[in-house]
Amino acid sequence: MNDAKAPLPSADQIERLVADDLPSDSRQARQIARRQLIAETVIAEGTMRIEDLVDRFGISLMTAHRDLDELAARGLLRKTRGVVSAAPTSLIESSDAYREARQGAEKSAIAALAVQQIEPGQAVFLDDSTTVSRMVPHLGAKVPLTVITNSLLMMNALKGIRDLTLLGLGGQFHHWCNAFMGHVTTQEIRNLRADTAFISLSAITDGMVFHQSPEMVETKRAMWGSARTRILLADHTKFERRALHAMGPLDDFDMVIVDDLTPPLLIDRLRSEGIRIVVAPTDRAASSD
Repeated sequence: MNDAKAPLPSADQIERLVADDLPSDSRQARQIARRQLIAETVIAEGTMRIEDLVDRFGISLMTAHRDLDELAARGLLRKTRGVVSAAPTSLIESSDAYREARQGAEKSAIAALAVQQIEPGQAVFLDDSTTVSRMVPHLGAKVPLTVITNSLLMMNALKGIRDLTLLGLGGQFHHWCNAFMGHVTTQEIRNLRADTAFISLSAITDGMVFHQSPEMVETKRAMWGSARTRILLADHTKFERRALHAMGPLDDFDMVIVDDLTPPLLIDRLRSEGIRIVVAPTDRAASSD
């Protein structure tokens, strides 16, 4: 297997999340740079003791807590009893910056195959997941197209594509996923009808798909209910995880796209249960043989 670490989120991506709305004088500039480095370090490690960050950056414990409180408020990290973490748990999803750094090759392969299911002239829902977001670079080849999304990052990425009609969903903004969710969002979704919904969740367990956030589940469920065809994008690690809130059965989806690092026995079992599984090839799988 390839043991290489996944690449970090881009410095620009983390800098935008860290520096948003902060003044630009020299003291604040140093503070922004330090917070960006702290965010990159924790995202790379997944979980760290706050005392270790104090030692690594040569700052006081009070300064560390102040920096971490700001990063937590922006949805990048979370603090619990002397520990700071970017990694997900069964109860809490990780930030989009952390998720973007994981399983990059698999997500890109799945997204490229997902785009092949789109025909010009269609309307599609794209959820705010980092897997679905990797469809964006391919969508210019599918215009004219209408894209409906609750992801602020995708809205910004899609707004410049010619002949693509962008419908941005509103609602309550959540920093940790850079997306809109809540009652307003789901009501807007239910007033629309699309050809296909492309959805990804955190975990697949016992034939059910799950997510840590109940608001996220409701948003994705609304997209599922307002589309004619429903496609789930799931890299192989989703079958190894657990999350608290169920969205629904795996066989409710018309298609499930996985990467070729998903165990063949698992794929065979799911197909025997009537689930339509499509496998996306990745370069990583070939290099690990």
